[in-house]
Amino acid sequence: MNRTVLNGYVPNRYVLVAGVAAAQLALTATAVAPQLSARVTGESYLVRVELYDPIDPFRGAYVALAYPDLPATRDAEQTPELPDLEGPEGRVFVSLTERDGVYVATDWSRERPEEGVFLSCSDGSWSLRCGIESWFVPQDEAAELERELMDSGGIAELRIDSRGNAAIVDLKARG
Repeated sequence: MNRTVLNGYVPNRYVLVAGVAAAQLALTATAVAPQLSARVTGESYLVRVELYDPIDPFRGAYVALAYPDLPATRDAEQTPELPDLEGPEGRVFVSLTERDGVYVATDWSRERPEEGVFLSCSDGSWSLRCGIESWFVPQDEAAELERELMDSGGIAELRIDSRGNAAIVDLKARG
């Protein structure tokens, strides 16, 4: 039996497998922590949503979403009611306020708001990504949802936690 010796230590196969499994679990937990935190500890908020991209045959039954009341870019020309962000890319905090039963963006900044509802977004590549850009649905429901959203737009129910992490928990066509 040929076993590798590291500084006089012969690694146990079970310890090595357990270490690799623990590392993979930690990476997975880190990747889903914001969405999980929003789903478990967040409060519900309604926002208007529009279909941005229909079902992609390569990625499966999902729809890419646009939010008409939330900024999509950090460019003041495309979102004139909100200030242009200066400086390097990083975290952007989008403050939300209720208007007519749905939440809309009222401000954005590099500094986390002290109070109120806000989204924590990344602004890489001149577009804001808040973790709510796509919605996956069963294949048999996707075409119907796409048709409904194209006709009248929709309402997304978001859960947003105290750190601004958001997750979509429901999506419906506007009545």
